[in-house]
Amino acid sequence: MKVIRYLLIAVVSLVVLAAVAIGVAVFVIDPNTYKPEIEAVVEKNTNLDLELNGEIDWSIIPLGLELNDVKASLNNEPFVSLQQMVAQVNFWSLLSMSPEVDTFSLSGLKANLVKNEDGTGNWSQVMPEKTEAETAATPEAAATPAETTDTADGESKPLNFNVDQVLISDAQIEYTDQATGQKVVLNNFGLSASSITLGSEFPFEVNFDVALGKPATEVNGQIKARLSADEALNAFTVAGLQSQFKISGEPLKGKSVQAGVSGDLRADLETETANLENIRTTLANFELVTSVMVEGFGDKPRLSGSMKTNEFSLRQLLTALGQDAPATTDPEVLQALSFSSDIGGPEGTVELKNVKIKLDDTTFAGNARYGLENSAIGLKLKGDDLDVDRYLPPSPTDEAKPASTTASSDPNADLLPLETIRDLILDLDVGLENLKVANLSIRELEGVVKARGGKVDVNPIKGEMYYGKFNLTAALDARPNVPTWTIKQTMNGVQTQPLLMDLAETDLLKGAMNLTADIKTKGNQIPVLRQNASGNIRFNLAEGEFTRMNLTRMACTGIALANGEALSTDDWGTGTPFDDMSAELTIDGYTLNNNSLVAQLAGLELSGDGKVFTDKNTVDYKMALRVVGELHRDNACRVTEYVQSAVIPVECKGNYVENPAGLCSFDGSRFRDTLTAMAKKAGTAKAQKELNRAIDNKLGNKLEEKLGEDTGKNVKDALKGLLNR
Repeated sequence: MKVIRYLLIAVVSLVVLAAVAIGVAVFVIDPNTYKPEIEAVVEKNTNLDLELNGEIDWSIIPLGLELNDVKASLNNEPFVSLQQMVAQVNFWSLLSMSPEVDTFSLSGLKANLVKNEDGTGNWSQVMPEKTEAETAATPEAAATPAETTDTADGESKPLNFNVDQVLISDAQIEYTDQATGQKVVLNNFGLSASSITLGSEFPFEVNFDVALGKPATEVNGQIKARLSADEALNAFTVAGLQSQFKISGEPLKGKSVQAGVSGDLRADLETETANLENIRTTLANFELVTSVMVEGFGDKPRLSGSMKTNEFSLRQLLTALGQDAPATTDPEVLQALSFSSDIGGPEGTVELKNVKIKLDDTTFAGNARYGLENSAIGLKLKGDDLDVDRYLPPSPTDEAKPASTTASSDPNADLLPLETIRDLILDLDVGLENLKVANLSIRELEGVVKARGGKVDVNPIKGEMYYGKFNLTAALDARPNVPTWTIKQTMNGVQTQPLLMDLAETDLLKGAMNLTADIKTKGNQIPVLRQNASGNIRFNLAEGEFTRMNLTRMACTGIALANGEALSTDDWGTGTPFDDMSAELTIDGYTLNNNSLVAQLAGLELSGDGKVFTDKNTVDYKMALRVVGELHRDNACRVTEYVQSAVIPVECKGNYVENPAGLCSFDGSRFRDTLTAMAKKAGTAKAQKELNRAIDNKLGNKLEEKLGEDTGKNVKDALKGLLNR
């Protein structure tokens, strides 16, 4: 026992002696007398020029050091300076091998960081370059195992670290990138934390101002939270995070906007897990709440959680950000948007489940996925009613046409980014109950798109429209520099009159249309695609009508001329019904060729051939109306034996966009050939009639006298038959 008592006395004596020695050093030794030596040591071992302009003070309880007015230059340029630094350590904690920092404060720090045009930062020039000998020795030094604090069984001893208070105030860091001309300044940076102990929560607060040079932007930020870390520095927690940011500057066109982030975060490096709970992100009137659990910090993490936005107005958000709201046909759209989804999926894949998207009056629901390793995208989304036309820009008036066009509206601009498509992995399945686009109404729309290795397949896009159905398939091969396109489409029972009214505000044609189209082209610009287009289109219309052309009146006009009379009827009506019409169009670039138009009308057979020039919106088409029966009750339009089978010509020529109703008219120049044929037919009929009369009378009587009544009659009939051939 005496040994232990003497040992304790010795230890206490050593502590007292150490305390006395430190006290004597503090009160006797003036560190300011060593300023020149300290500056010389720094300048010898670094490229810095150190100036200790202020007083250096230290204390014993707590053991501390205070520096004032310190400046360091690099290459004759200001690098780092500070007004005051105070570092105080609890003296007794050092003796117990459990260091406790009483106070660490820093005020008036200024740092000037510069990256020159070749990408080298001035901070990398602080230490002198190593000699060849030092460089060669570095691997050996690096190979030497660092000293660690281990327990007897080889495990690392937890760090016992405590800090009573950390204060940083009025700090400024200026960063300049000479290559880009960008400049970022961190001003008024302040940090405070107290009672920092590993394994326990401690309060943490930061405030700062950031100024960005290009574009000129300012951010004022405040962050508050409770932080904690375990003794092994493996587990970290940020609890009660509250942050606010005020953003202003050129991007916001002189306005300022409030943003913020709040919530709780936890991360464990040992188990490779992270948990974000109720992370609330706000920007003006927009709010996003996210909760995500991350398992695995490698290339294939597993995620689970949810995300949800509030219902917000995109127009108000853009206005708050100093941006112009998009011009839309309906100014009331983009007022109610929201999004929500669950987050899940296997390792390496992010899946959004139970996705709900609201776009004003439209609601979408479905699922989405994204592959972190191969960037594969999958989307299955179904919606109810969407009127796309409400979101399109309003049609410009003659008085308010756009002054200039953007690159996206340039017809010669590339339609698709080929390099992106070549790397695209896409599975898209979308649908809408009702869609209105380009004033067309479509029901039960479904579309499936797949992309792999530069090939995109649309198979199919189908739906119902105007009492009929349509089906479209398409393929794009983006592997060559000049991509190729294939489009096939079918339509069954689509009523043309309401379709044309909604599409072009015209009702030239009525009837149920069946159509097949097979088109190929190549290119990546609209003019090139149209110029290279080839293929064919076949269609037929049953029980239809030309609503703006009365072909019966045109035919009767020609018949009346042939009869040498004038029409007396005025109520012809505006249309021409037909039983059936069919045609085939051959596509040759901008030109549509047709030589097979056939239609059955009342008393008429319609045929036609000609061309449509889509680059000029013009048509040059000739039709022929062949008389096969009675057309009209007007006596001048009576079908005589001379008129039967005659062809009445009709010409359709002009711009089908500007004047669709005035395209077709009776072709008087071609009708001269018809009149000539009628006259020839009429003259032949008159001569034949006279010859038959002669055979019946004079020649017939003589034959009966010479050959007998029966034989003469037979010969007479034979002659008439021969001549009538």
